[in-house]
Amino acid sequence: MEPAAALTRAIYLLDRELAPSNKVRAFKRALDAIDEIGIDETLKRAKAGTITEVEGIGKSTGAVITEAVLGIEDGYLAKLDERSRIPLGLGGELRAQLKGDCHTHSTWSDGGAPLETMAHTARALGHEYVVATDHSARLTIAHGLSEERLVQQLAELETLNASMAPFRVLSGMEVDIFEDGSLDLADHMLEKLDVVVASVHSKLKMPAADMTRRMATAVANPHVDILGHMTNRKVSGTGRAPSEFNAEMVFAACKKFDTAVEINCRPERQDPPEELLELAVEWDCYIAIDTDAHAPGQMEWQAYGCDKAVRCGVNPDRIINTWTADQLLDWTTSKAS
Repeated sequence: MEPAAALTRAIYLLDRELAPSNKVRAFKRALDAIDEIGIDETLKRAKAGTITEVEGIGKSTGAVITEAVLGIEDGYLAKLDERSRIPLGLGGELRAQLKGDCHTHSTWSDGGAPLETMAHTARALGHEYVVATDHSARLTIAHGLSEERLVQQLAELETLNASMAPFRVLSGMEVDIFEDGSLDLADHMLEKLDVVVASVHSKLKMPAADMTRRMATAVANPHVDILGHMTNRKVSGTGRAPSEFNAEMVFAACKKFDTAVEINCRPERQDPPEELLELAVEWDCYIAIDTDAHAPGQMEWQAYGCDKAVRCGVNPDRIINTWTADQLLDWTTSKAS
């Protein structure tokens, strides 16, 4: 394996295990460093054992480069692959039925890889399509898309689809839900999108009655297709308590307006909790099993959501990303009309 390919693979695997961002950045710096010195110098230094003397290359990144050059197959990269591997559990059969991922991010907002890389990764994982859902403008910390930048992204999507056919990259956005339940994107722009994920990202501790009204109002919007990470809880690190709301009323709205409830597969979210997912099943809501991936390696996280879906008795026929792209678009179009 070439050194650059080995470092790129390490970045993928680090993202898959949700490694600290500074660790991922270190490998990206090393990738830049070997690009700067060139392949001949990289090979020379790796063989001489002096690769870590290059600025931007440390012990771990140097080990990956050296092992790639020397053909060592049981070193750092192999151990990282084994450590980060996501086993297929109860949801293995369901995972095989998924045809796409409806919630992903790229460098257009706060993702770690270009849209093209995310699309190629989705295809390599066996998907028929992926939905580009970068953040809307209000989420400035995530470099959310203005209307002007969204138009630019739509143009890139058109070019990408032409080159990747029959694989499809569907247009979308993770649109912020304002406190009154309105959305952070004008209707004339929402109409241009194939799939809209609506999520709460602010005022997470507002009173339960207000949060219920906020979420139900958003769910009722005909342009909204998926309610993203509904409780906003965090179950790892310092953690974050879930928002409070009347789940029965929110699921009733999802059922009435045919808006899917997202199983957010991010390991630090695991949203919704199983008791709420079981309630969504009782309401016969549509479900979307989404990674909310911000990097290519994270697109493998759907296995977590599939395991949860099986545990909670979700009917595969009610999971919107078991549908083909055409079936999905027929559904989103009929909702908006």
